[in-house]
Amino acid sequence: MKIQGKMFIWLSVFILAVAVVYGYWSKEPAGTTALFLAFGLAIMIGFYLAFTARRVDAGAQDDMEADVADEAGEVGFFSPHSWQPLSLAVGGALAFLGIAVGWWVMYFSAPILMVGLFGWVFEYYRGENRTQ
Repeated sequence: MKIQGKMFIWLSVFILAVAVVYGYWSKEPAGTTALFLAFGLAIMIGFYLAFTARRVDAGAQDDMEADVADEAGEVGFFSPHSWQPLSLAVGGALAFLGIAVGWWVMYFSAPILMVGLFGWVFEYYRGENRTQ
């Protein structure tokens, strides 16, 4: 994680330099604001990764002598057959269609989004305090 933190911190320094030069030359507020916001996002991620790297064990990416196979192992749990992302995608597509076509489409997309969101969050919930 140390290398990712350093990469994001250096990226944020570069974005800050670009934002200052762009703002000085162009005098255009929208692009300058977007670049400063990108700087803020990159610096937050960089500092988070740098501080987290101090608390966790060094990973294979921090070792110069590591092989690709050293990072192998369990990544996490992913649902093998969930239909909830599909309903979220359909609801999101309808919501963005509502921005383009008319706001009345949001009345149809909001329930689909809510069903998909609550279904995905509570997909493996079975009773009170089941997963704790």
